[in-house]
Amino acid sequence: MTPQSQAALAAATDETAEAAGLVERFLVASMVPDPETAGTFMSDDVAITFTGGRKFKHPRDATAFNAMRYKWVKKKMERTDVSPGNGETIVYNTGTLYGEWHDGTPFEGNRYVDRFVVRGGKIVKMDVWNDSAERILVRMDIEA
Repeated sequence: MTPQSQAALAAATDETAEAAGLVERFLVASMVPDPETAGTFMSDDVAITFTGGRKFKHPRDATAFNAMRYKWVKKKMERTDVSPGNGETIVYNTGTLYGEWHDGTPFEGNRYVDRFVVRGGKIVKMDVWNDSAERILVRMDIEA
């Protein structure tokens, strides 16, 4: 490893470890689902953007959206990556979704990426991407 590449790697700090832990606790509460507890990890003016550009202001909105899409859904969290920034920490949590569609058909292996911005010990921004829409298209025999 060159000195330049070593300098580009940031060591984990208490702040980045705390941000990762905060996000993971948020995700666990979200999967219960317990949107009120999940909301305690977020700032009052949090910006939540779900797949398809859907905008929400509180975890209860995301829980309501998920209830329309899935009978139930959980995350198999595979990895949490953190990147320190200027006054904030970026946290990525990746893995797969598993659960059941409303018709009772189970699913698993549905990839997701969640990106969080953490400032002052609270989540201030959350972006969510997953393969659910692609899977719905396949279930409807639509190739896109």
